[in-house]
Amino acid sequence: MKKSEVHITDHALVRYLERAMGVDVEGLRRRIGRQVDMGILDKMPVPDAVVVNGIRYRLHGKRVTTCMPVKQRRKVRRR
Repeated sequence: MKKSEVHITDHALVRYLERAMGVDVEGLRRRIGRQVDMGILDKMPVPDAVVVNGIRYRLHGKRVTTCMPVKQRRKVRRR
């Protein structure tokens, strides 16, 4: 498929997910918030990242700036 000539902003993409695809963006925001809250529970100061259920949430203060799956290390089989 050919790349589009127009740039799609993050705002437009989020609105498309909400309105055309029916994704509950605010529900996802609350879910991520609860998971991060559990990950930083009792950790002061707030860390720069937490891992919950195989997802690493990068933090800047109390803002989640990105998330990514944690890479799994492959087990080395010894013979």
